[in-house]
Amino acid sequence: MAIAYTRSYDHILDDLSRALATVPQFHEAFEMNDDEWGSLADEEKEICIRTLADDLFYVLGSETSAEVGYGSAVYDAGHSVIKVTANSQLIHIVSLRE
Repeated sequence: MAIAYTRSYDHILDDLSRALATVPQFHEAFEMNDDEWGSLADEEKEICIRTLADDLFYVLGSETSAEVGYGSAVYDAGHSVIKVTANSQLIHIVSLRE
């Protein structure tokens, strides 16, 4: 299974990165604790989050869901979206279509 999309991949990654940044403890994917993450420069953080978004997109191409920190991401092929759950009150919808 692969993720089907018609939207610009860079725009998808932009939205996915913003969504992932709201998930508590997402930086644990890099095996970093709060202090280590906090010590990174903003540019380094942006690169890490973008890399995580790219990796997650790849994972969701073979698995329908993945845990991210204290949240999750789900590929909904029927609606052409990726749903990123940061907490019970915050769910981001990343469109895969124009």
